[in-house]
Amino acid sequence: MTSKYNTKLLPVKVIDHTWIVLSDGTKLAAKIWLPQDAEQRPVPAILEYLPYRKNDGTALRDATMHPYLAAHGYASVRVDIRGSGDSDGLLLDEYLPQEQQDALEILAWLAAQPWCTGAIGMMGISWGGFNSLQVASHRPPELKAIITLCSTDDRYTDDCHYMGGCVLGSDMLSWASIMLNYCGLPPDPAVVGERWREMWFNRLENTRPFVEEWLSHQVRDDYWKQGSVCEDYSAIECAVYAIGGWADPYTNSIPRLLAGLPGPRKGLIGPWQHLYPHMGVPGPAIGFLQESLRWWDYWLKGIDNGIMDEPMLRVWMPEAVPPQPYEAEWPGRWTAVEKWPPAQASLQEYTLADGCLSETAVAGEAMTLEGAQVAGLTAGTWCPNGDAIGMPIDQRIDDGLSLTFTAEPVSKPVEILGFPEVKLKLAVDQPNALLAVRLCDVSPDGISRLVSWGLLNLTHRESHENPLPLVPGQTYTLKVRLNFTGHRLKEGHRWRVAISPTYWPHAWPSPAPVKLTLYTGADCRLILPLHLPGKLDHSLRPFGPPDGCPPPAVAWIRPRKSSRNINYDVTTGRLEMVDLMDGGRYRLPGSGLIHDSIVINKYSIVEGEPLSARVECERRIEISRNDWVTRVETTSTMTADATHFHLTNVRDAYEGETRVFTKSWTTSIRRHFV
Repeated sequence: MTSKYNTKLLPVKVIDHTWIVLSDGTKLAAKIWLPQDAEQRPVPAILEYLPYRKNDGTALRDATMHPYLAAHGYASVRVDIRGSGDSDGLLLDEYLPQEQQDALEILAWLAAQPWCTGAIGMMGISWGGFNSLQVASHRPPELKAIITLCSTDDRYTDDCHYMGGCVLGSDMLSWASIMLNYCGLPPDPAVVGERWREMWFNRLENTRPFVEEWLSHQVRDDYWKQGSVCEDYSAIECAVYAIGGWADPYTNSIPRLLAGLPGPRKGLIGPWQHLYPHMGVPGPAIGFLQESLRWWDYWLKGIDNGIMDEPMLRVWMPEAVPPQPYEAEWPGRWTAVEKWPPAQASLQEYTLADGCLSETAVAGEAMTLEGAQVAGLTAGTWCPNGDAIGMPIDQRIDDGLSLTFTAEPVSKPVEILGFPEVKLKLAVDQPNALLAVRLCDVSPDGISRLVSWGLLNLTHRESHENPLPLVPGQTYTLKVRLNFTGHRLKEGHRWRVAISPTYWPHAWPSPAPVKLTLYTGADCRLILPLHLPGKLDHSLRPFGPPDGCPPPAVAWIRPRKSSRNINYDVTTGRLEMVDLMDGGRYRLPGSGLIHDSIVINKYSIVEGEPLSARVECERRIEISRNDWVTRVETTSTMTADATHFHLTNVRDAYEGETRVFTKSWTTSIRRHFV
């Protein structure tokens, strides 16, 4: 093991399995990495708390991170959430109060261990980033600091279920189908013993498809407010380091956390997808583990290393390159803002008129577009995870299916950092309608690169809690906020705004085709938050290169691969998009477990027929060792008519080739202003 952060590494002791027994008798499974002499010289602890199975699901990733932290003087602890992996109980939904209460007991247990000083941090990406924030809001005395990556402070507006009040057709069912599979996976007999089958069948029988609950709450009600720390930022008093990437869908929370939290906080945004920054693509990846050690040393060991004297927000300022579905590197530079929000905002405004973005006031006209149901082909996946298909491609196909407004080429580079906004005056011909708004960078050769985008269910124009129907033909003036972004527009490039009432499969289509009319001119404006680089950029402390422990020697039986195929039948107007994410088949050293996973998502729609929208998801995970072979398969389907969504979910479980369990769920849920 080598490190570029600290030349003196401590020998590490690994406790592959231990039980944390909760007050209700539930036993949670934990793996712990410790400095070898921690019982003689106690150290702070760092907790990662996830449902993704420490023994197999995250074993490869964990092996590069947790022993690294232990070798630098921390007890690094990985715990399976109740009902997942080898832990007792049932996992019944995301981010439940029970999950948070269990975490409070885990923190108290850790603080009481003879090898722990009593000072604890929490860290995690995605689910672990969510619950780090949620647990911090309970103010446990042991929790001194957290690092939350690729997470959100608002479960309704910035997660995989809804965006701008629109149902996320690309991800809501897909993610629910994955969790239907995970919740049905068995514990490891080598850990839990003969009761593994009883635990397995309890999970198979008594966990339900999460999507039924998610789709039953189509507005921002109490269901979503629970676990959304934006409801009361003041509840979080410990230090927070919020980290994300421009290619990740959760970055909007970072500026909100920096603006809203009352205590010590920092933000970092790189170019990355939904990945830890030392594994980040697009590059450059950074020495995230070294950066995390600086954070933990300051807050858990009291070492004044200057990290809190540095700017509050540090971001990668990317430049446009021709877009590809996979980008290894994204050119740009690191820049920073001393405080967020900046003391003085600098804005640039454009008027939308006659297909142009004008910096001066110009007269407009009414422009009309009937939305094409196939618009959205170039969007990429909503949450890229480092595979070959995730990034948005050249936007010209979708630009051609939208109302577009393009500026003159800039004579010198322009940088933006913040939330772009588009103010619009419009009318639609239906009581339910949505808007998709994109901001693009158009190069001199015409290539259109997506910079930021946003959705708005127009019935949510005043509130996500109390939607109001539209009056067909009535004129409305409203604002669409796009995703937080940073971008450098190079000399000779142009801004473009593209607007459409459709964006499949990200936005579930409105019940009927929508004709959109924009009243351009003074009432239609693009507002860009400018970033003015200064001397601060030249004094930024450089990040080290990616570091960590070497990954275990995995025996790959089938390699990973991914693909996206788009088929369009010109005779019927039917579009089908098929995503394959094959996680491969591999044998883990030590435990001898074999892990095999395949994910297939199919999205289809017929041009002119929004009620033909259909999502189908297939999942398969096999976990085996020698003659113990288990497999769980799930299939999920979502369709809609004018008044209801229709869901079908099926879970099958196998021992060897024998199916030992099957269950299906079918339900219809009324559409509520979507």
